[in-house]
Amino acid sequence: MRIVLVGAVESTRVALEALAAHPDATLAALVTLPPDKAVRHADWVDLRPAAAAAGVPVIEAADVNAHDVLDAIALSQPDFLFVIGWSQICRRGLLDLAREGSIGYHPAPLPENRGRAVIPWTILQGRTDTGATLFWMDDGVDSGEILVQHRFPIAADETAQSLYDKHMTVLAAMLEESLPQLGSSPPRIPQDHQRATWCARRRPDDALIDWAQPADAVWTLVRACGDPYPGAFSFHRGRRLVVWECELRGPGPYWGLPGQVQAILGEGALVQCGDGGHVLLATVEIDAGGRCAAAELLGAHDRLGLDLLALVTFDQGRR
Repeated sequence: MRIVLVGAVESTRVALEALAAHPDATLAALVTLPPDKAVRHADWVDLRPAAAAAGVPVIEAADVNAHDVLDAIALSQPDFLFVIGWSQICRRGLLDLAREGSIGYHPAPLPENRGRAVIPWTILQGRTDTGATLFWMDDGVDSGEILVQHRFPIAADETAQSLYDKHMTVLAAMLEESLPQLGSSPPRIPQDHQRATWCARRRPDDALIDWAQPADAVWTLVRACGDPYPGAFSFHRGRRLVVWECELRGPGPYWGLPGQVQAILGEGALVQCGDGGHVLLATVEIDAGGRCAAAELLGAHDRLGLDLLALVTFDQGRR
């Protein structure tokens, strides 16, 4: 069976390796983003070297639905199209190029959590379990029949990176299970659309830390938005401060303001939150200047967050 793979992230690399190694599959082409479009994916991976090593032709595409891209894919004569790690909606003209069907991957137990930014939302939802799905693509978004689905638990201190890594392991297992089935009568399990839930798109600025929130909410935001994503952030003396790692701490013998550094400890900088609890900042970064220990950068009683008084003064000065 001839397969064309579409994608540009780590999950695409996992699929490329699985498809290239499968004895009954011919990976006829990889469709991926050119490097100058890499900003579309926070977790973009340059897959061209891996494709070259596997002898797979590469089609670079900013728009997978463009006529010239469709023409190039058609020349590969795919039986199946696999779309794994691609942010654009795939139109009917693309899906119809695969004689036996098009298969998508979604890092959620469909029909739950259709949509965008699913790994951060999964952590922000406070779930104790999640799943991943390979499904037959249709004209909807994440709405097609299920080929295979695996569920797995989420740790209480799960981070975006650790959850991402779990998804890569599960994706490899699902591909190993489902690829042998494609040559006969592969499963097509309808989704229960009445149970569908949706995740909205997230932008980097959505990860702004609100120190008035409870400490648990701040800790969760940092875990949800860290690597491989741009990170949760605040401001320190007017400069953007990304918090890459922190720990949840309870109330302490401090009386201060939300966003104020209450103490510098050996492990980091202790910051008070809106409920009187604290988070211990361990690794931070100022203005993309490189990651460092928070205790080396911050001082006791420093204030984190936007200085609203300075903003008002600045605005008045412009008038």
